[in-house]
Amino acid sequence: MRDLRKAVVALAVAMLVSGCGILEPRLPEAKPAIPAEWPIPATTAAPAPGSVTSTADIGWRDFFADAKLEEVIAQALANNRDLRVAMLNVEKARAQYRVQRADRVPSLEASGAMARSGGDNRPMTEVYTADLGVTEFELDLFGRVRNLSDAALQRYFAVEENRRSAQLTLIAEVAGAYLTLAANQEQLRVARSTLQTREESHALTVKRYELGAVSALELNQSLTLVESARAETARFAGQVAQDTNALNLLVGATVAPGLLPTAFDEPVTGLASLPAGLPSEVLLRRPDVLAAEHELRAANANIGAARAAFFPSITLTGAVGYASDELSGLFDAGTSTWAFVPKVNVPIFEGGRLRANLGVATADRDIALAQYERAIQAAFREVADALALTTTLAEQRAAREATVAAAAEADRLSSARYEAGRDSYLLRLESQRTLYLAQQTLVATRLAEQVNRVTLYKVLGGGWQEQGP
Repeated sequence: MRDLRKAVVALAVAMLVSGCGILEPRLPEAKPAIPAEWPIPATTAAPAPGSVTSTADIGWRDFFADAKLEEVIAQALANNRDLRVAMLNVEKARAQYRVQRADRVPSLEASGAMARSGGDNRPMTEVYTADLGVTEFELDLFGRVRNLSDAALQRYFAVEENRRSAQLTLIAEVAGAYLTLAANQEQLRVARSTLQTREESHALTVKRYELGAVSALELNQSLTLVESARAETARFAGQVAQDTNALNLLVGATVAPGLLPTAFDEPVTGLASLPAGLPSEVLLRRPDVLAAEHELRAANANIGAARAAFFPSITLTGAVGYASDELSGLFDAGTSTWAFVPKVNVPIFEGGRLRANLGVATADRDIALAQYERAIQAAFREVADALALTTTLAEQRAAREATVAAAAEADRLSSARYEAGRDSYLLRLESQRTLYLAQQTLVATRLAEQVNRVTLYKVLGGGWQEQGP
């Protein structure tokens, strides 16, 4: 009979332990309802040779072709305060996980005490004790402690992915600020060149006016162009200064003048052509999508912990040590003591608190699932938008280049016809305005194309490692 009881008890314990994993529900499947592939040919305008299966494997030093920009990005990764906060949040989450994980193993504590007592009708007594034992260790029969530990681990993983996402964002922002500065410097160069040309033209107009060859109307029209170009030059000079300040803020320190861009002639980025039919599953490697997945797993683990709260919990407290009424004889023979205090807590009436906690945990899981699906949908749209702009921006740039060439030729012919007296000065002014506007638009289009390449690299998950394999 005694053996049968032992077998029954052992079986019950085994069933309880095996039931630990049953309380956490199966992770629900995300259904973001996105196509398996992007609906447009996944090619880029960058003429870099070769192809890659995953853009996330391209290191940022391999992606950017400008050595100065690479150095600026390296400084930003070392000095940017927002990224530093993200890294400290990772350290905090790691420490919080370790705190939660410590509940899964017993904690040994050593203590020593002296108790002195007495009274009016009682003699004074002293008791010295020294103990080593375990206090309030919960037997994790239903997986509550383990689920809480797993949830803390998944939150730590989520914070780590958020740190990677912050790094990707920082790299893209630094590159965008660098490209914007280079573009505005080019706009400033065009404005200064235009101002110089118009001042020279105005000087000739003044001489012709003094000789009576042109009217006061043409003289003032020429002066209007000069002052307009002067205002544009001042405006772009201010933008260049603001762009420099913005870049310094992102880097977290003053960027050396030698690292600032000096021209906007060659592309500073490169991205190998993506294979047609690139599957949308590559989005699952994006840090923000991975962070949302870990948050979902953490919320799912919390459901297991909330379910385990409905069942009895057993905590153990035990200690071995010594007790004596004299300090000098504390460790003598015959002074050893021990204590073993198991405690069973059975929830009977909680006023609906346990069921409400389970409802909160379930709702949190459903919210995390919706946010996970939303992250995948948003990532798909960002990539699709960047890919859609790749082809159109390349076509726009080619058209703008042709426009500038045609406007320059038209300006040359208009100048010759005006000097020959065949066209009015109004047509000459119009040709100058057209050329200047075409030059400005070309710079803006080239900037948009370069920034879109950086955006495509970022939204595909690139930038989390310095160099690719």
